[in-house]
Amino acid sequence: MSAIEITARRVGADGEPVVIIDGFHPNPDALISAAVGRTFVQAERHYPGVRAELPDDYMLTTRKVIASVLGDVFACRKAIGVLDASFSLVTTPPSQLTMMQRLPHVDSVRSGRFALVHYLTDGDGTAFFRHRSTGFESISEARSTEYFARLNEELRNLGPPAVAYLCDSNPLFERISLVPAQTNRAVIYRSSLLHSGAISPDAKLSADPARGRLTVTAFFDTD
Repeated sequence: MSAIEITARRVGADGEPVVIIDGFHPNPDALISAAVGRTFVQAERHYPGVRAELPDDYMLTTRKVIASVLGDVFACRKAIGVLDASFSLVTTPPSQLTMMQRLPHVDSVRSGRFALVHYLTDGDGTAFFRHRSTGFESISEARSTEYFARLNEELRNLGPPAVAYLCDSNPLFERISLVPAQTNRAVIYRSSLLHSGAISPDAKLSADPARGRLTVTAFFDTD
């Protein structure tokens, strides 16, 4: 078991915290083995791949460090509700991505919502973006109407984005930060931050958990 190392960085002009936790889980090899034995099913919403149930003790094992990060970095003192948590595998080839899957996204516009990505392989990570024309790096409830109206107008005028995963800046969005994936590294950030999986063109998008881009994704509510 490696020691836990926590690094908080502020990204973009807004200075929103993004927290990187290395050595997040005491036994990542056991997690990978558990994933290999699971049945994965097509993910709902816009996730470009498949998901499976986590071991029953996953949240119990990690909740102390999650609570510490949310309390110390984000000043969340309320109870933490787990909205969703699962193994996740990106499996969709770039040529089959929907338009929404080729753009940065937010998981929620509510300030009390948080996302966690726990990488179980090295390689591609998570990128964070600024919408060029509005300057928005996060989309709150107050900003959402303006942002989506502007984005839809730009897509009508400029056409859809390139048929690829968004790894870097493009005409509509500027990449402001990148967290590289590293086995047993987790990243925690507000769900309202514009972000995308930074998946390179040569990424191995295998449906085999032992070979593909395996992560744990989880979402929390502190409202």
